[in-house]
Amino acid sequence: MKRPPRVVIDTNLVLSALVFAGGRLAPLRLAWQGQQMLPLVSRATAAELMRALAYPKFKLAGQEQEELLADYFPYCKTVRIPAPPPRTPPCRDAFDVIFLELALAGKADALVTGDKDLLSLAGQFARPILSAAQFFRRFDIDG
Repeated sequence: MKRPPRVVIDTNLVLSALVFAGGRLAPLRLAWQGQQMLPLVSRATAAELMRALAYPKFKLAGQEQEELLADYFPYCKTVRIPAPPPRTPPCRDAFDVIFLELALAGKADALVTGDKDLLSLAGQFARPILSAAQFFRRFDIDG
């Protein structure tokens, strides 16, 4: 049996998959729950997800945030980012660098994102940068 792909998923996609369980990105959640992929997280990306779940626009109580995190983190592999971190290509949004570093340090098979700044680096980066739809097709995940 081949191993599931190691995948960095940007915060917005993880949020959508968790908060909108019946939405367009629900297949991502089903894929990590079904071990069709291994999501990678770092200290920085985990902290960003926790911070984003607390945004007032989601109207999530602390207990609800914890339940959503408990539906993601146990399926993830934590990767330690070395010091100094891996060199990444210049990115228009400095906040996206943590995903590029994680993809390199974690030897990701793909970085999955809807972020235009990250998608613009596809082809210039050592790891594939894919939209969710591209990821579903490439790794034969029902999306």
